[in-house]
Formats: sequence, structure tokens, C-alpha cells
Amino acid sequence: MSTEHRLLEACLIIDQRKNLKGWMRFLLFIPLFGVSFGEVRYSLPEEMQRGSVIGNVARDLGLKVTDLDARRARVVAEGTRQLCELDTASGNLLISQRIDREELCAQANVCILQYQLLLEDPLQAYSLVLDITDINDNSPVFAAGEIKLDLVESTVLGRRFPLESAHDPDLGTNSVREYKLSPNEHFALEMSTQINGNGYPELVLKKPLDREAQAEHILKVNGIDGGRPVRSGTASIFIRVLDANDNVPVFSQRVYKVSVPENSPIGTLIATLNATDLDEGVYGEITFSFSHLSDMMGGVFEINPLSGEVRVAGIIDYEEASTHELDVQAKDGGGQASHCKLVIDVIDVNDNKPVIEIKSASANVAEDSKPGTMVALINVYDLDTGSSGRVTCTIPEDVPFKLVSEVKNYFMLVTDGILDREFQSEYNITVTATDAGSPSLSGLKVLKIVVTDINDNPPTFTQKEYDANILENQPVGTFVMKVKAEDTDDASNAKILYQISRDTNSEASSFLTINAETGELFTSRLFDYEQSVHFQIKVTARDEGDPPLSSTCTINVFIKDQNDNAPVVLYPVQTTGFIAEDMVPVEAPRGYLVTKVVAVDADSGHNAWLSYRIIRATRPNLFMVGLHTGEIRTVRAFMEDDEPKHTVLVLVTDNGHESLSATVTVSIAVGDGLPVLNELFEFAEESPDSENITLYLIIALAAVSSLFILLISGVFYFKLCKRSYVYRSTTANLPVFPGTYCPPSFTDLSRCGTLLKDERYDSFLTTGSWRGDFRFVSNTDTDTLKKRSAAYQSTLRRTSTDRNTLKVRAGVPHPRYVMQ
Repeated sequence: MSTEHRLLEACLIIDQRKNLKGWMRFLLFIPLFGVSFGEVRYSLPEEMQRGSVIGNVARDLGLKVTDLDARRARVVAEGTRQLCELDTASGNLLISQRIDREELCAQANVCILQYQLLLEDPLQAYSLVLDITDINDNSPVFAAGEIKLDLVESTVLGRRFPLESAHDPDLGTNSVREYKLSPNEHFALEMSTQINGNGYPELVLKKPLDREAQAEHILKVNGIDGGRPVRSGTASIFIRVLDANDNVPVFSQRVYKVSVPENSPIGTLIATLNATDLDEGVYGEITFSFSHLSDMMGGVFEINPLSGEVRVAGIIDYEEASTHELDVQAKDGGGQASHCKLVIDVIDVNDNKPVIEIKSASANVAEDSKPGTMVALINVYDLDTGSSGRVTCTIPEDVPFKLVSEVKNYFMLVTDGILDREFQSEYNITVTATDAGSPSLSGLKVLKIVVTDINDNPPTFTQKEYDANILENQPVGTFVMKVKAEDTDDASNAKILYQISRDTNSEASSFLTINAETGELFTSRLFDYEQSVHFQIKVTARDEGDPPLSSTCTINVFIKDQNDNAPVVLYPVQTTGFIAEDMVPVEAPRGYLVTKVVAVDADSGHNAWLSYRIIRATRPNLFMVGLHTGEIRTVRAFMEDDEPKHTVLVLVTDNGHESLSATVTVSIAVGDGLPVLNELFEFAEESPDSENITLYLIIALAAVSSLFILLISGVFYFKLCKRSYVYRSTTANLPVFPGTYCPPSFTDLSRCGTLLKDERYDSFLTTGSWRGDFRFVSNTDTDTLKKRSAAYQSTLRRTSTDRNTLKVRAGVPHPRYVMQ
């Protein structure tokens, strides 16, 4: 401020030689400022035109002009109107509204306006202080344009009559400096000083009055300020000369000092003024009045003209004015008057709640924000003074935020923990400002903060592993199943796209296609149960966050069998132009085992259960076939008129929903001299007519249920029979099945190529298959065993040269075991 005073003094010196107005205008655009701890102070006169430049904030604070717009710089007021604005293009602080010092600060010696320059990203606050200086824009004004005085002609010389002071809202040199009285013979104008240092004019009688010579005197008094240009105000003084009124009213005190709490109710007694007049009658009757009362004070206080009681007439607000100084006049009936000063001190009470202003706030905060990230800048103030104006600011403790204050009355709301949008997506934080008054008052403001999402959660499948079943031979595009993943993130971070994982086998990945948006899986090729019964793929769910996150699930696809394969006959061998013959002794009794039709079905389950029946025979009532075993036995003994050769056509059907079938022609020759083996007709009593399908089903179910027990029993049995004699017949005399006859999908488990791969087909045993495959009988001597074996082998032998064409695949020997 000392620099400002020196410049103003320099301007006053210059004014003695030149027009001061030009230099003042020059001073308007050269603001004085000081930067200290982020504060810039500008001194500017009032009544500057709108758009005038106060100063360049960017240059004075060392900021880049380009940063102002990028960081959303703005100027905000603290408890006052917004009288200036920031031009972000140039960095200049401009006048935006009329600035009237008298309106803003009344008679205060210093008029300070406080503003804040706020910049975001990161948030910074700079203090802008505007010191509004006074200019001579108001003329002195007398409250009464006409002053009437009644003076008795006996008034002594030198008698002083106080006059009402002219009021000038301006300050300093711009306020009233002198008074001038129009030329006359009887009166002079002299200045007197109140105890507070304020001067006021007094009319002094210099020459005796003579009512008879001049009954009235009309004077003019001019109040002149010290501004440049000079302004003045005039009041007329009408003096009526009366007969003698020797005494004037006298106040008991020249200055009355009282105090009253603000917001006192209307009618509250403030003070009782006392004045006395020694005259009697009309000259001793005193009336009280305010000699000068501004418009603002006119409705606040009132005085009883007879009793002198001063009471509250309106609202007293300490924040508007803490002290009121009133001029009171006591006037008698003869026109004599005297004055006193009434000083009213307003006692502050805690009647203002703290004010909370959000100067800058980010409505959104990312959930990955680090602790200490500023969310909002809060300005808190209280218009009260003393302890009533001391404010504390708090927020609830159960939120991951806290308040930090580094500048008086300013609080930063910062994060104080880890934010998780999936746990809580928004916070309504109640900011409470409480003063230290008694009783204390509080102000509340709710700040809504939305936690914005980041991609911190990968999609999660409802199941880590899925199982899907699909029938073979389904058309391409058949719906298989739908996978579903969920993402707890929001918006694009939660949008999920599905795809076949790259970790999936390249061949398996081509089996299915997936809808990227819905997760629905469809077939992209035909499936063959006999080629593959199971495959596995992995599906990846990926969100659209940045960076994207993903998770994977496993899908096991099981191919279900359909009855799409007809039975294949392995024995008897059927080749073009050749049918193998089976030999049967002519003495064979009823129920004698002649041969066995061996067939397989590439399907599985019920689709692979085979049934056999004879559809045509040379002698219809001579042979029968086991329904599930394929064993061909004699129905009766041979007769002399029976043909020596018989042809039997057997139909083999599977158990599918739409059954498939195959036929095989069995050629049987009846031979003399062949031995009859007892082992081949032990169960000849059974007849196909007595077979009950329900019984066979029950037996089949029981056999499957006891399979495990039978296998264990077989293992123990083989161990007990460890020392049994094993006879291996030579392979040259046994029938073999060519490898080329078997379908390529069959696996040679017993070295003949007639069984299926374990991983592709289930194994099924029929109810009668145990009768003709292996026989375990009691111990006999070696010679008997050899004879029976040789006789049985001769029934299977054929002298045709085609026999030599049947080879075991790749020369692998085909063993046959007969255990006894």
C-alpha cells in the first residue's frame, strides 16, 4: 500500500500543473499488485467502464495463456457479487459490472474485494485481491435543502449555531473539505470538530440583530469537497429574528454511547436522550429529531420527539454495519437548537449459518484413483465474527474420503481409500460446516460423487466346464448349447464377446462355430459317432475394456450314437462265388450245435444289440438259430430222405429305432463218420419256441449288473486253474477271417479283427454267447482231448483250394485255446 500512496502523491503533484483526470485514467490501467503465496493484489478505481482491463493474471502469476482455457480457469467471488471476469484468450482480468465503492463498502476506509482464480487438472487456487479506490463521483449533499433558524434579537455576539453537515459518500480528499457562506453583515461560518474528529459548520453571530431593522435573513451555505474536479452542495438558511429567547436546549451529554444486540425486536428501547431548556412556556418546550439520517438508517431507528427515547424500528444486522453514528437535535419552541451525537454499537450474535460453496468439483472419480486424489474444492465461511465466525468442516466417517485444509476457509475433498465401483458406484457425501457460536449453527451441503468404472474385472462364466450332447449326423448349423459369462464392470467394460479359444486343438476348433454376442454354439460339420465320440473345445469370453480382460471355459462335447450302421457278418465268410460249408455228423441229435453266425454292428448301445432269425432254409423245420447268439442247431435228428447239403438264409437285425439288417447264407453239409461231440448238445432241450423275450431282458440286465462280480470271479478262477493242461491246436486247420473282410474302423483285439476299439464302442455279451465260445470241463486224459479236437476240426475243413486264400492278417498267427 505504501507504493500506492507514493504514486497517488506523485499524481497530486502533477495535478498542480496539469489536469489530474488524465493521470488518473493512466493509473486505472496500471494496477499495482503483489504476488505472495499465490496471491495477486490489484488496486483500481471505482466506476471503471465494463470491459476495462484490471490486469493480466496469466503474466502476473507466471501462467501460460494456453493453460487457462485448457484447465478451465475461472474467477469466483467470495461472498460478493461477480464484478469481474477472466478472458482466457488473453489472460486479462476484465470489469464485468459497475463497481461503486460507496455501494460496496459504504464509509469503510479500505474497500477490499476477494476473488479466487481456480484452475483444474490439477486443481490450483490463486487469491485475487481487488483494492477499490475512491474517485470523486459524488457531490456533497445537505439533508435539508432549507435550514430554518429562529433567533431572538437579543442573541449575544459570538453565539454559535451548529448547522447540519453536508454528506459526501466519497472518502479522503474527495469528501467535504470546506464550507462557504454567502456574503452578509451579521453572520460568519466557522468549523468545529466533534470528539470523533469529524468537522461540522457553525453559524456565528458577528453583528447584533435588530428585528425592527431586518426581520429575516436569507443565507446560502456551500459544502465543497477536495476532489478534482471540485464538487459542491448548497443549502439555504432562512433566519427569522424573534423576540428574545435567552436559553437554548442543553443535552446532558454531548455524546451518547450505547449498544444493542443485532436482530433486536422492533420497539426495543436503545437509549433515552435528555435535554433541558431554562426558558419557560413555548421557549422551554423541547422536541427531539435526527438531524441527518441516511435512507438506510431511516427505517432502522426512530426517536420520540417529546421523550427523546430512541427505539428499534427495523432490522439491525451486524454484518451490514457494526456501528451507527446518529446526529440528534433538540429544538425549543423559540427555534433555538442544540445537537448531540448518538453512537450505537451493534453486538454480534450467532445468527448466520456457515455457508458452504463448492468452488470446483469433479462429479466423477475413477475407481482406480490413488488415495489423495482431489475430488472437490470447498469454500466455507460464516458472516458472523469472533467465535461465531470460526467454522469447522466435517464429512461422515464411513466414506473413503477426507477433508484436507491448506488455505484458511478452504477444504479439499480427497480420496482416503480404495474405491470399488462394483461395491458402491456412487456416494452422497454430506458436508457439514459448524461454527463455534453458542448455540452453534450448522450448514449442510450434499455432494454427489459418481465412481466411474475401469476394466478391473474379467468376464466370469457361470460354469467353468460345460457338457454338451449332440446326435451324430445332425445338419451343419444345428444348435448345440449356449454359454454365458457375466462381467461386473459397466458399459463397454461389461460388453462381452465370445470366441473359440486359440488354445483349442486346431481340428476341434473347426467342429463348432460360436455367436460372438450371444455365446450360442452351432455345428460346423457333420459328426460321426464311429469316428469320434468326444472332443473338447475352449471358449474365451473377452470384454471390450482397455485393456480387454478375458476368461476361458471348457466345453466337453459328446457325440451320441444313431442307428446308421447295418450289421456286418464276419462268419461265415461270404465272398463272390464262394460260400464256406460247415460239416455236421449225420448222427447229430436234436439241439446239436452246427455252426454260429458271427456279426458285429459299428453302432453302440441298443443300436448294436443283434437279433438272428432264419428267413429261408432248404428244410424249414430242420435248423433253428439262437435269437441273440446266432448259434445254428438242429431241431430234430437227420432222416434218410434229408438232403446231404442244406442252405440256410439268416437275417441279422440290430435293435435301433429304425432297425437295419444284413443277411448271410449258411451252407451246411451232412457227413458220415464224423464223431458226435457231447459238448455240442448239452443244452439241446431249449427251443426257440420256449424263449421268452422278457426273461432274456431280465437275464441281460442281471448279467450287466453282475459283470463286475463275474470278472473278479474269472480272475480268481484262472489263478486256481494255473496248473491246468492247455492244448493249443495248430492254426493251419482252423478257420480264419481275412483282415480285408473287417471294416476299417474295427480294432483287432484278439488278432482276428472282429472287435471294436475300446474308446469307440461298448462291449456287449449276449445271454447265450458263453455256450459255444469257451468251455471249461473236467480233467480228461490227453489222448481223448486230441481225438475230439481232431474230429471237430475236420468238420470245419474244406478241401477246396480257395481255403488257401484265407490268410491271417500280416501273417500273425490266430491262436485258439481249448481248456480242459
